[in-house]
Amino acid sequence: MAVTVYGIPNCDTTKKALALLKKHKTDFSFYDYKQQGISKEKLQGWIAKLGLEMIFNKRSTTWKELPAAEQKKAGNETGAIQLMMQHNSIIKRPVIEIGDEILAGFNETAITKQLK
Repeated sequence: MAVTVYGIPNCDTTKKALALLKKHKTDFSFYDYKQQGISKEKLQGWIAKLGLEMIFNKRSTTWKELPAAEQKKAGNETGAIQLMMQHNSIIKRPVIEIGDEILAGFNETAITKQLK
């Protein structure tokens, strides 16, 4: 089972997810989208499975600091994807792909359940 964690290395919730995977001795790859960027196709796939509300983090500091005109662009999926590609700190962290499943945010119970 392939496990990929998408996030930012200095994010506390990403660190918790990585620690949990290590605790369960799970092999995983880490994708730092701050350094590597994120593709439109990847975001569209996540949104198709989980919905925009689960991927787009309006509670993030980055979102709150954006000017109103920029925030307005997130009024539809296309605009939200563009914003997430430009300001990837707006993406919920971490996003974990476990096989065909996708989890957004840190939820120890949900992650552990998918590892079994």
